[in-house]
Amino acid sequence: MSEPLSNLIGEVIHCADSEQKSANVSVLLAQSDESETALLLESLPIDDRLALWENLPVSKKLDVLIEMRSDPREVLIEATSNEEWDSIFTDIDAEDLLELADSLSGDLTERAYAAMDKVQRMHFAQANTYEEEQIGHWVTHDFLVLPLNAKVRDANRLLRREIPRHTDLIFLVNRSGQFSEAVEVGQIHAQPEHIPLVDLSLDDLPVVSASQSCIEAAIAVQTSEYGALPVLDEQAKLVGRVDVTTAAELTHEHYERQLMATAGMDEDEDLFSPVRKSAKGRAIWLGINLLTAFLASAFIGLFEATLQQVVALAVLMPVVASMGGIAGSQTLTLVIRGLALNQVSGANMRALLVKELKVGGFNGVIWAVIIGLVAMMWFQQPWLGAVIGIAILVNIVAAALSGVLVPVVLEKFNIDPALSGSVILTTVTDIVGFVAFLGLGTVLLL
Repeated sequence: MSEPLSNLIGEVIHCADSEQKSANVSVLLAQSDESETALLLESLPIDDRLALWENLPVSKKLDVLIEMRSDPREVLIEATSNEEWDSIFTDIDAEDLLELADSLSGDLTERAYAAMDKVQRMHFAQANTYEEEQIGHWVTHDFLVLPLNAKVRDANRLLRREIPRHTDLIFLVNRSGQFSEAVEVGQIHAQPEHIPLVDLSLDDLPVVSASQSCIEAAIAVQTSEYGALPVLDEQAKLVGRVDVTTAAELTHEHYERQLMATAGMDEDEDLFSPVRKSAKGRAIWLGINLLTAFLASAFIGLFEATLQQVVALAVLMPVVASMGGIAGSQTLTLVIRGLALNQVSGANMRALLVKELKVGGFNGVIWAVIIGLVAMMWFQQPWLGAVIGIAILVNIVAAALSGVLVPVVLEKFNIDPALSGSVILTTVTDIVGFVAFLGLGTVLLL
């Protein structure tokens, strides 16, 4: 797709001549690959999306659906006739159906399952023995494998066939299908054909457990030296592999999910989903935020008399809340990333907490002095400068403490820190900041 996406969106939406529009769309679709077409479809309002879908060749529709997010593709699935599905499902395999399963109705899932051969059905059934969050659900089965007693001649014969992407290893299994060894493809060339492959095997190849989380498996692949790693079940049987492309996709989805979760949204949400559906999904998060806001307001209400007499405190309150919120979110983001990468554990927790408290104290002192001097010159009240300075210091230190402890505690209770960590942190820093600021104001200014 040579044109920028924004230009293509405009071309599809604003072309008034329907015949010209259809011709332009046909040319556009012929020039684009599945991922580009999927991105364009997701970027269009519903009516234009459906029109573009009608012009898409049936041979490309399955691949495009797989590339799309679940919410925007559901509109296209509903608009597709029953007669067309048989053609769409012609070349479907287990991995394709696993990608689409959440969006397809039970009838369509059965139809797709019936279109697969026996081997693909077996792969599909095996994948569904694992949860969607486990890597065993998403393994690929296009890898090179030989029996444990194979020799170099067997490997050379195997390498003459079509080689799957990211293949730098041949896996060796015993008669029970259990993974035993792996041999680098580069080590096989120029070796005598009678040499057993086990003599060339690797000593320390990392392996992935099928029950591991997707993000753990993805990180294991990305930090290894290989294009793919074997995935084993509890009996050490080889169930598939995870390559670097799949690992990159899983990592991207994980962090996109975390990013959207901070706003209480789903990463699969359609850009042009129905207003009712979008409003319903966001209303819950707005309600939670409202409750936390009322909680902070209740603490402010305890100092109503102070605010009536010292109006400057009301003017400066947002400064205290904002500084604490920003400082806390910085620590929170750092710790959430550390948890996702398994860098945070009980062993280094104390050192991390001490380090973040020192950072908070250092920044707290600097900004307390600066903001205190500004407030003092602004309102010509030295004690007011002292009050906000101390409150800023207290709130930034409390924010650093909360930024470390909140996500760790949530993780212990199996609650995604990215989903609710920022709400809890903001509530804590608001309450601590307001109580410190207004409490000191009550003591020192009245």
